[in-house]
Amino acid sequence: MQEAILSVRELTEQLRKTLEGRFPFVWVRGEVTNLTRPGSGHVYFTIKDADAQLQCVWFRHMQRQTSQGFDPLTGEVFDAPRPSPLELLRNGLDVLCAGRITLYAPRGQYQLAVELLQPAGEGLLAQAFEASKRKLAALGYFIHERKRPLPQDPQRVALITSPTGAAIHDFMELAASRGSGARIRLFPVLVQGAEAAPSIVRAVQEANAQGWAQVIVLVRGGGSLEDLWAFNEEAVAEAVFQSRLPVLAGIGHEVDVTLADMTADLRAATPSHAAQLLWPARAELVQKVDEAEAALVRAMRQRLEATGQNLAQYESALRWFSPMRHQARLAEQLDSLHLRLHRATRQWLDTAHARSERLAQALQSAFSPTRLDMLESRVDGLSANLAAAMPRMLAAQEQQHLAAHSRLHAAGQEMIARAGRELDKLEISLAAANPLAPLSRGYALVHGADGGLLRSVNAAPAGSAITVRLADGSLAAVVSNVLPEAAADAVAGPKAEKQGRKS
Repeated sequence: MQEAILSVRELTEQLRKTLEGRFPFVWVRGEVTNLTRPGSGHVYFTIKDADAQLQCVWFRHMQRQTSQGFDPLTGEVFDAPRPSPLELLRNGLDVLCAGRITLYAPRGQYQLAVELLQPAGEGLLAQAFEASKRKLAALGYFIHERKRPLPQDPQRVALITSPTGAAIHDFMELAASRGSGARIRLFPVLVQGAEAAPSIVRAVQEANAQGWAQVIVLVRGGGSLEDLWAFNEEAVAEAVFQSRLPVLAGIGHEVDVTLADMTADLRAATPSHAAQLLWPARAELVQKVDEAEAALVRAMRQRLEATGQNLAQYESALRWFSPMRHQARLAEQLDSLHLRLHRATRQWLDTAHARSERLAQALQSAFSPTRLDMLESRVDGLSANLAAAMPRMLAAQEQQHLAAHSRLHAAGQEMIARAGRELDKLEISLAAANPLAPLSRGYALVHGADGGLLRSVNAAPAGSAITVRLADGSLAAVVSNVLPEAAADAVAGPKAEKQGRKS
């Protein structure tokens, strides 16, 4: 008889009944990974050991929500309430789970519906992490004093990550919108699995060997403790520790901390955060450039104003101390003295005239008409004498005034002449110090191939190109022979004798 053909649902239902009938309640021990807590209140996780893993679901109605004062598994009564296993549940925890094995039909996978859960101690990976952490801390891998600062706005970055993960996308997207523009060299590696740690170590060593980058960036997306385990390998931490280049690590999410993060010079919470730590926002750079430009313009304007004020002060001082200005000041003083003299003379004349009138009146009232006539005649005579003497006195004062003006003018002219003689002396000294003046008397300046003056025959060996500077031009020549001083005198001697006989 041919067996009936089962549908997927029928076969799944038979398997579910078989599993639930065979394992209605079972205890399982393993390490928690892939823990998720959705909004429904159910808890999903996986327990695993070295060879296998089991999907688990802990429904909300089966959870103990509050702390207990006793252990429901053993009946042990505690002195004080202890935290619920639900509060202690986390990745890496070694737990004891009790429940029934069932089959989740939509996915066709079996799972453990947890009814009781109790921590059984730290998981193997968590224990290994803590042991490595203590070991590397004792070696000084995590001390703050050895960590180096990252370069500001780096232009050359070595990026170590998976070329296909989400981390590189997040990092590159932010890198394109920040900083002043940088070149990023990708060192592709595995970030999960048995070969991931050696791959990361080789990439760190290669980035250091090339010496091209200013900083190494090590990033990876989030995951469980097992997924991130490559970054907890001691070999990876050692490679980061020995790196000559500063290392920025952005591994997982903010709550994920690996040995590579702790060893790196700086830790970023995420790959995107790593890009934010490396480069400032481009708008900030533009603002800094604008501020620097404004400060430069202000400094230039202030410098120009200060220079203009100094120039005006120097110009005013130059005008004040010039000979013409001094002569003008002397002329002003002379005019002032002349005005004062004129005022004093007029005042004296006015005073004398008033006194004369007072005397005349006194005489007229004190004497008889005859006496008055006589005195009047005498006064008339004195007045005539005074009138005759006044022009002489004014002429004498005018001559004194003209003599003083002549002396002042002569002094100004002498000062100008003396300044002119000093200027002539300076011109003569400048002409005497001119290094080209002797050229008109038959001398010459000889320059080597480098343009410098030749002061010794040793500086121009045979075959050297030289330039001979004369009064009316230059000669380009090549040294055919070098004669020391004695040989040159010997050659010059016969020529001198020939010239003497000719003369």
